[in-house]
Amino acid sequence: MRVLGMMSGTSLDGIDVVLADLDRDPSEPSTLRARLLHVGEEPWPEATRRALRAVLPPAPADVATWNRLHAQVGEAFGAAAARVLARHGGADLIAAHGQTLHHDVRADGTVAGTLQIGDASRIAAAAGVPVLSDLRAADVAAGGQGAPLVPILDQLLLGGDAGEVTAVLNIGGISNVTRVGAAPLLAGDLGPGNALLDAAVHAATGRSADHDAALARTGTVDAAALEALLAEPFYARPLPRSTGREHFDAEYVRRMLGERALAALALPDLLATLVELTAVTIAEGIASLGATRVVASGGGIRNPLLRERLAAHLAPLPLRDADELGIPADGKEALLMALLGHLGAHGLPGTLALADGTAHTGARRPVVLGALTPPHALRDLPRTAADGTPVTRLVLHPAS
Repeated sequence: MRVLGMMSGTSLDGIDVVLADLDRDPSEPSTLRARLLHVGEEPWPEATRRALRAVLPPAPADVATWNRLHAQVGEAFGAAAARVLARHGGADLIAAHGQTLHHDVRADGTVAGTLQIGDASRIAAAAGVPVLSDLRAADVAAGGQGAPLVPILDQLLLGGDAGEVTAVLNIGGISNVTRVGAAPLLAGDLGPGNALLDAAVHAATGRSADHDAALARTGTVDAAALEALLAEPFYARPLPRSTGREHFDAEYVRRMLGERALAALALPDLLATLVELTAVTIAEGIASLGATRVVASGGGIRNPLLRERLAAHLAPLPLRDADELGIPADGKEALLMALLGHLGAHGLPGTLALADGTAHTGARRPVVLGALTPPHALRDLPRTAADGTPVTRLVLHPAS
């Protein structure tokens, strides 16, 4: 089954895409094989990216604006899918995450709802392929956090490594971790990844990010500001937990430090402090997991200063790139979408079961994820007896 996975994270860098041909290993039906036909990134239309940035919390937005964006994001995903499939061949299914606009976490840490936009009908119309979308809502309906979803991919790729306890780290707008291997599965969000850094740079310069940490490297960490930011109550919540830009928004640092303290910080010093905040909160979140290694992916790991500071705080625990292990670090979340698409198409849960029967997200049980557009689209999908077998391992094969 050929699945195009599509993902846009909170950083809005682009639309990540992975086209994968997935099938069962004939000699071991519980092993799923994925031949990676294409791994890449498609650009956002600049007007759509600006419009999305303009409605992210704490900015106010009305229903009409969100409605228009739902259509525009669907059109952007549809155009991106059509381009990829025209270049690399067709697909049986598109699994599209869409763009998160709101992830509603209550005061007690439970999730009231989650909203990802991107009209699936427009994607299907543009690409001529059925679309699985709304990939978080079923988990939230079952009492889960709806995030992170990547642990199922982490477990299938790295959970079988003998003797290892691996902390699988992703640093996007928000950072998250999965513990897999020779210890019970545990996962959740750790805190801000790139979100606060990008917001500070954009507010001061209009640029999307501090590329290569050029500004942050010239700054000095402000100890008092760092201490104030580390007082955030979210860091004391146990895993599983989730958060988003609704909490760590563009005004978050101002709320935590106060107007006068923030104004006293030069931009390079603010950025250096936020890099240190991200590194410290990630390292402290991982410290209690008993890991023997950390395997990292996501845009944040490309920030050289953040990587250096994170490695220093994790030491002597080794920090490795996912690419070193044959996992496409920049396309990992799009690969996850392709995996969830395959699992959903065959009626298999997209979350992992813990020993007590609950899901890794805190849901009452693992559930099948996603809604299909059009609803009858996969009725003719060829099926074998192996397709209903729970998947215990995923093996990646780069396209020849």
